[in-house]
Amino acid sequence: MTVFIQIAQFVLIISILVILHELGHFIPAKLFKTKVEKFFLFFDVKFALFKKKIGETVYGIGWLPLGGYVKIAGMIDESMDKEQMSQPPQPWEFRSKPAWQRLIIMIGGVVVNFLLAWAIYTVLLVKYGDTYIPADSLKYGIYVDSIGEKLGLKSGDKILAVDGKETKNFDEAVLDIILGDEVTVKRDGKTITVPITDEGKESVFRVQGRNFMNYRRKPVIKIVSEKSAAEEAGLIPGDEIAMVNGRTIDYWDEFTKIIKASPDKPLRITVKRNNDLKQINLQVPTAGIIGVAPDVKDLSITDEYGFFEAIPAGFNKTINVLTKQVKQFKVIFNTKTGAYKQVKGPIGIVEMMPPTWDWGFFWSFMAMFSVWLAFLNILPIPALDGGHVMFLLYEMITGRKPSEKVLETGQIIGFVILAGLMLLVFGNDIWNIIKRIL
Repeated sequence: MTVFIQIAQFVLIISILVILHELGHFIPAKLFKTKVEKFFLFFDVKFALFKKKIGETVYGIGWLPLGGYVKIAGMIDESMDKEQMSQPPQPWEFRSKPAWQRLIIMIGGVVVNFLLAWAIYTVLLVKYGDTYIPADSLKYGIYVDSIGEKLGLKSGDKILAVDGKETKNFDEAVLDIILGDEVTVKRDGKTITVPITDEGKESVFRVQGRNFMNYRRKPVIKIVSEKSAAEEAGLIPGDEIAMVNGRTIDYWDEFTKIIKASPDKPLRITVKRNNDLKQINLQVPTAGIIGVAPDVKDLSITDEYGFFEAIPAGFNKTINVLTKQVKQFKVIFNTKTGAYKQVKGPIGIVEMMPPTWDWGFFWSFMAMFSVWLAFLNILPIPALDGGHVMFLLYEMITGRKPSEKVLETGQIIGFVILAGLMLLVFGNDIWNIIKRIL
């Protein structure tokens, strides 16, 4: 049932995005009296699950859920319909329209994706506000594991800026650091700038960025699991760890580091309980886990937005997401970081979906993915919208149309590039599944 819910969320998100993206092409094409022969959700390779002709357009659903398309008459596209292109141009065909109309038709899908993300972020800000952990609220600084240390960070650092930009949101700062070139921190009372190396990023991506950095907490126990080593030893919620084997403990990460390093070993733990010191003897299990969780005081705050305030804030959030995705692209194509190994295809994205239906996640993910689709589609790669735009801009600047042979060759090259990228993402998905099985 869990997998079904994950797949259903992903398919619904993709379906909405594809339909709206293709409407971005379809509507201006119809406004400019251009014939649209097909409008399909998903690809109908060899056959379609459903199709119906209404007017001059066949609407349908394909069986291959990797996108969708509109087939516009007189346009060299993925259909490679050379027979139609060999006929004399007709006034209702794409190739007969002025360049500026063809340009609007081609960028329509990307514009819709961007506007959709903006609208979703605006509504989410009105409904939920913007909840985040202010970076300046972390009075104890950050905690990093060995992976974070490879990035050049140290436990106790206070993050001030990434690439010269002041950090406001702790969670965003984590992503900014992975994608950035340098981070400015306050360490031992001094402000220093730490370069973020490709080798450090490779270590982060190797573990898929899991928990290499967090904010420091005081060593106060909030939860003690039943039948755990901690409960059997006598630890209770509210205990503050003061010392372990005579060593003073100031932060929770110092305590857990000792626990993980002491499997099958006895520890002498001193705790503060009701303003008194109490000594507890504890045997650490083989797994290095004693069954306690820290007192995590909620450091987050929520900025509330009215509708008119949310509009520019939603726009800024959309631009911020787009900026991060451009940076991700840069990191992915830097082979030294190994980020390309973590690129996810449909299988990997389905696994990211929550196991229960979550409308908040649903709309947030749709907005993010809509920006991602806009960015990918506007890349100047033939066979994508950006490839068509590239040729149209050439025509508008030079006053000369590229030959049909050039456009056809471009489509073939674009398909080869896209096929290679699809092999990469599907290969990563399958390889990650195999690694989990092994």
